Amino acid sequence: MRFLRQSLVGVFLASVTLALLVYAASLVVSAVQTRMNDDRSPPPARERVFAVNLVTAKLETVAPLMQAFGQVQSRRTLELRAAIGGRIVDLADNFEEGGEVRAGEVLIQIDPANVQSEFDRVESDLMDAQAEGRDARRSLDLARDELVAAEDQAKLRETAFQRQKDLESRGVGTAAAVEIAELAAASARQAVLSRRQAVAQAEARVDQAATRLARARIALATAQRDLTETTVSAPFDGTLSEVDLVEGRLVSPNEKLALLVDPTALEVAFRVSTAQYARLLDASGVLIPAEVTVSLDAAGADLMATGSISRDSAAAGEGQSGRLIFAQLQTAPGFKPGDFVTVAVQEPPVADVARLPASALDASGTVLVIGPDDRLEALPVTLVRRQGDDVLVRGEGLAGRDVVVGRTPLLGAGIRVRPLRDEAQAEPDQAMLELTEDRRARLVAVVEANDRMPSEAKARVLNQLGETRVPAQLVQRIESRSGG
Repeated sequence: MRFLRQSLVGVFLASVTLALLVYAASLVVSAVQTRMNDDRSPPPARERVFAVNLVTAKLETVAPLMQAFGQVQSRRTLELRAAIGGRIVDLADNFEEGGEVRAGEVLIQIDPANVQSEFDRVESDLMDAQAEGRDARRSLDLARDELVAAEDQAKLRETAFQRQKDLESRGVGTAAAVEIAELAAASARQAVLSRRQAVAQAEARVDQAATRLARARIALATAQRDLTETTVSAPFDGTLSEVDLVEGRLVSPNEKLALLVDPTALEVAFRVSTAQYARLLDASGVLIPAEVTVSLDAAGADLMATGSISRDSAAAGEGQSGRLIFAQLQTAPGFKPGDFVTVAVQEPPVADVARLPASALDASGTVLVIGPDDRLEALPVTLVRRQGDDVLVRGEGLAGRDVVVGRTPLLGAGIRVRPLRDEAQAEPDQAMLELTEDRRARLVAVVEANDRMPSEAKARVLNQLGETRVPAQLVQRIESRSGG
């Protein structure tokens, strides 16, 4: 009983002690909170520092490349047409779509029966005209001989008339004899006139015969040409296209039979803006023969060809803008007329420009450079050219400065940054970085937390991040999306 009483007293004292300890602790906590609430001073702010990649601006002479799109066409294209109508009696074995032909090769034979008959008829008309010409010349010779005889007779009659007049004047002759002699002389003169008219008619007949002969020769030449045009031959080496013809078909005059294209004489026609066209003119305003490179994307097997500018169009074209330029291609295997290609034109070199990534230039024409204390400064520059993902710029004080690559809305003048000078290269697309383990882990975490990225792309990016050297462009893109 005594033991129980002492135990209860001990428990009571322990409870009182515990209660006092809890009360004391609450007093201390309340005092601390009150003290902390009385301190109104804000916590010290910490400046945010961004990591940026840099590229050093180096002034150099660069030959810009002008990008355009054009179409390949042949400089020698011929439409094969039927000069005369008729039935196709023979076709060459290679007269088909894509068939290769040689110069002088007979491609099409039209039935020459009707044309041959016409040729024979015209040839006989020519023989008749030649015979008529010979007969007219003989008649002219006879008429001239008869004129000479009539003139001689007229002279004799005139002499006889003069003699009778002389006899009459001496009283020997009679008036009747004089009159008879005068009538005979007049008749002789009339005969001379008739013979002269016969000569004129003979000469006219000779002229008509010559005209008839000339017409017959023209008709014979036309018939010969028609007979020749029943055979269609290739005027040059080439490839046939748009073939729509079979043996036995009846064709009409001037009907299109096929298209003959020379695949070795190719050129590309492409359109550029007026400003780009002005950069291709020399000091005298003449188009320079700039070199061009033509490429055709053929599902991984790209075709390439080179050439030079040969001419430009005489007019801008109805409803068009800019200028149409033609470039003659050299050896261009694999290219066909009608191909839609990409054209790169080598412009004249531009001196004292810096090649920078396009992401380093903003819309206001400034770039961010590293200033004192690793703070950013805005430097105004002049855009000279755009070259794909790069820009060519000029600016006072730009040479040798470290320019920020890949600007984001968080970067601006006065912002303090952490330069990554060892990681920035002249060509960011080919730069490779060696990451620390902490930075690699952060990048991997950002990629794994991205739920919108496809699984295949995520696996590919994680595989790249697991390599010893990682592309700088990939790192920059991940860090810019994660906010630095």
